[in-house]
Parts: sequence; C-alpha cells; structure tokens
Amino acid sequence: MRVLPFPCIRPVPEHASDVAALPYDVFDRAEAAEYVRTRPLSFLNIDRPETQFAPDQDMYAPEVYARAAEVLEQRIEDGTYLSDSNRAYYIYELRMDGHAQTGVVAICSIDEYEDGTIKRHELTREDKERDRIEHMRALGCQTGPIFLTYRDQPVLDIIINAAKESSPIYRFTDDEGVEQIVWEVARTDAVEAIHAMFEHVPCAYIADGHHRTASAVKVAQAMRDEARAAGTLTGKEPFNFFLSVLFPASQLTILPYNRVVADRAGLTVDELLARVREAGFTVDAAPAAVVPSSAGTFGMFTDGRWWQLALGEELASQIADGDPVSALDVSVLQERVLAPVLGIGDVRSDPRISFVGGIRGVDELERRAGAEGVAFSMYATSIDQLLAVADAGLLMPPKSTWFEPKLRSGLFIHRIARP
Repeated sequence: MRVLPFPCIRPVPEHASDVAALPYDVFDRAEAAEYVRTRPLSFLNIDRPETQFAPDQDMYAPEVYARAAEVLEQRIEDGTYLSDSNRAYYIYELRMDGHAQTGVVAICSIDEYEDGTIKRHELTREDKERDRIEHMRALGCQTGPIFLTYRDQPVLDIIINAAKESSPIYRFTDDEGVEQIVWEVARTDAVEAIHAMFEHVPCAYIADGHHRTASAVKVAQAMRDEARAAGTLTGKEPFNFFLSVLFPASQLTILPYNRVVADRAGLTVDELLARVREAGFTVDAAPAAVVPSSAGTFGMFTDGRWWQLALGEELASQIADGDPVSALDVSVLQERVLAPVLGIGDVRSDPRISFVGGIRGVDELERRAGAEGVAFSMYATSIDQLLAVADAGLLMPPKSTWFEPKLRSGLFIHRIARP
C-alpha cells in the first residue's frame, strides 16, 4: 500500500482539546447548534457550518460552505492552527474504559480505493456524499480522517511502539472521557521505516467513513479532470490522496447498531410475536432488557415489554449455508423480520426506521420505541465478519457496525488545494 506522510494543518497543543470534535454525522442539526454554542473553537463550527446561521438557513447553500472555509482560515491566521511543513506521520492513540487502540495518521491513495486495494463494505447515499463534496471543495481540505483497518503486522507494531517512546504533541481527555494522545513522527529514518512496512500490507479496509471516502474520490476525479484539461496533471498532487488513520484489526472494538421501528405495522403484540415465530425464531418473554451475548440472538421491545429471540434450528441451518452477508445478524433481522413482518423494505430511505449506536444503551431503545414502536437490540458484528464481507467483494446492510471510540475531527487536516 501507498501510505504516505504529509504536511499537516493541526491545532497548536494548547488548543487541541478545545478544537477536537466528534464526527459531523454524530450530531443532528439541533444537537450541533447547541454543542458549539459554548465551544467557539470546536471544529464542529467548521464541520457543521450551518451552526453559524439562523435555524431556518438552508444548510446546503453555497454561503454555508463558504463560511466553513472562512472560519478555518481565521483559525489559521489567529494561531489556533499551525501549518506544519514537515511531511510527517502521526501516531494516534485513543483510550477508553481500559481499551486502547493505536493508529497511524497518513494519506492513502485514491487509486488504491478505485482498484480495490482499499476495500469497502457499505453503499453510500448521494445526498450525504454531495454535502461532503461541497465542504471539501470550499475548504480545499480534507478534515475528517477515514477510519481504515488492516490485518495485524507485528513488525509495524514494533516501529509504532518505538515512536510512542517520545513525548506526545497532544494529550488530553475529551468530553466523552476518551483519552487522546498524538505523537509526531518526522525523523527521516522513522518515516522511512513506517513507509516501507506499509508497502508490505496488501490491503486495507474502510471501517468507518464510507461517505467521506467516496466524496474525496469524487473531488479528486473532478480536480484531475481540471488539471488534465490545463495540462498540469502529474499524479502527485495532494488531491490524489485522502486523509486516513490506519489501525490493526485486532485492536478495534465494534458495538452493536440497534434498530427501532416507529410502529408495529398495524399488528397487535400477539400477532407480531406469532409472525416472528413463523419467520423461524424462538420467542421467549424476558424479565428485563435483553442485551444479546452471542450471535444469532436478539432482544425485542414493544408495548413496554422485552422478548428474547433466537434462531430456530431450521433458520440457523439455512444461514450457515449462506454467504458472509446473509450470515450477519443485521441481515437476518432485515430479511426475516423488518421487511416481511414490519414492512421496512429499504432501511436507507424508510422514515419509519431509526438506528441507535450500542453505546447509548437499551434505555434509549425503550425511549424511542415508546408505546407503539418496536426496538431490537443486536449482537455486534465482528471485525472478522467485516473483513470476510469485504474480501468477498460484498456489501453489508447499512448501519451494520458502530465503532468506539470515535475518531476526533479537527486534529489533522490535509490541504488538497487552495479554496
């Protein structure tokens, strides 16, 4: 793989904790506006520039994206950010609840995404791509790193751990209790060692950030066309690469991505239970909230009560004979219950379904389901399942994985052009 060091725009150390923000798509519009109200330096002011306008402002208007670029340039001019001229890697460690994961911040090749060296496992939505495309073009920067993973490389681990023996440039604990630690790797021999080791990594996988990746690729394609028309294209321009953090697969934690349907599709509770049994599940009343402890088990909450669902023998046998996608619990629930029983045909567009990250707990499922809805607690998709799906060239259903801890935006910025 081509995993390269780059000149980074990044916050000065004294402002790193003020700048770092959760990804833009973790917030809805009201949450984003409330979050930045008391955090003027938060990168969310740039990532969600509609927060700088009245609530009725069209959040996709050109002036909104222009405001994002204006705020970023102000932050560079006032010294909140520095433009580091070194072509460096950064070691990025996140620690939460006794778990630690350490990745390499770098830029990866657009070409390797297009030729399948960087593998994906999800479809993307054009409207979400369009937003990030306009954001990228306005800023002339990539700002949210793509979360990539690769199969473990022990020698690379040794090199990364050696880099962590120096003093970090950032160390702070964020609002969610996640400790963020960053080291810069700029010494020539260390840079060359990391570069050489990644050349032995055969492929990487998008863990999180499919929309940001697809958007970066489309921006690069447009900029290539412009440069080609002008006769200036070299293939080495910054827009040919996208900002990434690469983590060993064994270090990642995936939480379940639970489902809530707004209503029972006209069914009574007894009718719903009967239809689920007909679909091949065992159904047992549960005395408390169900948090599945193994694949093939689910919790179902409706009308103030919980049931535990499990695959019946015949259904389990059918799934065992299928491909890596059909074996996923999210696929089983969709194909056997959500679509045929509750009428959720397209989870990407049906307004009756919502998704709740496992970190929010079962209380959030009960709250969202209310009296008329149906909530499902899931067992998490495993990293091995993710890799198997991607290796097979298949795609997971939307919202199959929820990674924690989340990468912070605003700590690393890759300039691809002047806005």
